[in-house]
Amino acid sequence: MAETIDEITIDYEEDGIKLVKEINKEVLSKGAWTTIMFRYKQWNKATEDYSEDKYTIRRYRKLHGSYSAQSKFNISSAKQGQKIIDTLQTWIKDTA
Repeated sequence: MAETIDEITIDYEEDGIKLVKEINKEVLSKGAWTTIMFRYKQWNKATEDYSEDKYTIRRYRKLHGSYSAQSKFNISSAKQGQKIIDTLQTWIKDTA
């Protein structure tokens, strides 16, 4: 469990192999409830190589001095990510 936002990572290693390799992270909101978007690659045992970039948005709650994961949303493809971007840009433009 992480005590600070900087310590939060989605890196995951098992049997000496990094199965999830964090590439970047962007903190979207801070506080008792923190939201972070991660860019990562996942190890593919069949091809013995990392996947294309993947993206996930995760919410963490700080309780008793430590952050713990509460929920996540995985963006399944670059196409889905672009659709999210396009939709948000349209909605934000409509409210301006």
